[in-house]
Amino acid sequence: MKLYYSPGACSLSPHITLLEAGLPATLVKVDTKTHKLASGEDFYAINAKGYVPVLELDDGRRLTEGPAVVQYLADRNPASRLAPAAGSFERYRLQEWLNFITSELHKQFGPFFAATTPVEYKPILRDKLSLRLDWLAGQLDGQDYLMGSQFTVADAYLYTILRWSPFVGIELAKWPVVAAYKARVEARPHVREALLAEGLIKEPAVAAA
Repeated sequence: MKLYYSPGACSLSPHITLLEAGLPATLVKVDTKTHKLASGEDFYAINAKGYVPVLELDDGRRLTEGPAVVQYLADRNPASRLAPAAGSFERYRLQEWLNFITSELHKQFGPFFAATTPVEYKPILRDKLSLRLDWLAGQLDGQDYLMGSQFTVADAYLYTILRWSPFVGIELAKWPVVAAYKARVEARPHVREALLAEGLIKEPAVAAA
């Protein structure tokens, strides 16, 4: 498999999922400003929508849209418990979370990164996101992850979106439960592995003997 990604973008979610599921894949970096690969290939030829993630299977088929990609990957290794069994009520609860994250969080953050977004619109977006984070804090209170004690693909997605908060003027310290959740996910070994691979963090310096 190949995962087309851009460092720190929403493609970080399937990158984390690949590692958590123990699935091998080749990472292909995309410049989302020029829409080119390192080889010079036009990314629009890979995904006509022009954005990441794209998961390319060994037979050449491609899957786009993060919530679909992460569920596909979770189902490749059910033992990883990254998604409840298909058809179970818990699976629909997972889909409920994925839809909330994509529509109520991801799509509210997106305009901050667009040069065409009017400055006066940004406080409106922050207010809406604050309301969603108020609600999220209540849902997370008293549990480790969105689905309880089990880490799932919804956590990989939510963590990815929460990482954008400081870039848009939202301080998660206002929601201690959410900030603690983000730190808890970030401490997972496979999450750190993905962050290192994308150049988003560096290995701690080793003290000289």
